[in-house]
Amino acid sequence: MSIVIYTDGACSGNPGPGGWAWAIAPTGKAKGSGGEPNTTNQRMELLAVINALRTYSDAAGPIEIVSDSTYVVHCFRDKWWMGWQRRGWKNSQRQPVANRDLWEPLIELVTSRDDVSFTWVKAHDGDPMNELVDQLAVNASLSVR
Repeated sequence: MSIVIYTDGACSGNPGPGGWAWAIAPTGKAKGSGGEPNTTNQRMELLAVINALRTYSDAAGPIEIVSDSTYVVHCFRDKWWMGWQRRGWKNSQRQPVANRDLWEPLIELVTSRDDVSFTWVKAHDGDPMNELVDQLAVNASLSVR
C-alpha cells in the first residue's frame, strides 16, 4: 500500500518568516510542521518534503509526494538533479544551484529508495489536503515571528 504525503511551504516576504508542513492523505491526522525566522518559500517547500521523507524513511511500500511546488516536482519529474550533479552543482545557466544544502539531502532521501514519486497539485484550488498543509505551513511561519 502506498503512502500519499502532501507537502507545502509558506513565507511572509521572500525572504521572511517561513513555515513548512506535511500531512498524510486522506485524513491528515499524521502531520508535521516547523518554521524559520528568515528564509524563502523555496527553502520551506524543500524542508517540507525532507521532513516528510525522513519521518517515513523506513516505511514499506511506495511514497507519493503531492506538492504545489513546481520547483520540487519538476526537479524529480524532469531529473534536473542529474544535470546539476553532472555539471558540478551548476544549473543550466552555469550558475550555482540555489538551495544546494537542502537539495543534496533531499536527493539522497529520494534516491535511497526506488519508490518515491512526485505529483503536482494546483495551489488554492480546493484540494482539502493541499489546503490543510498550506494552513499548517502558514501557522508555522506565524509562530517564528
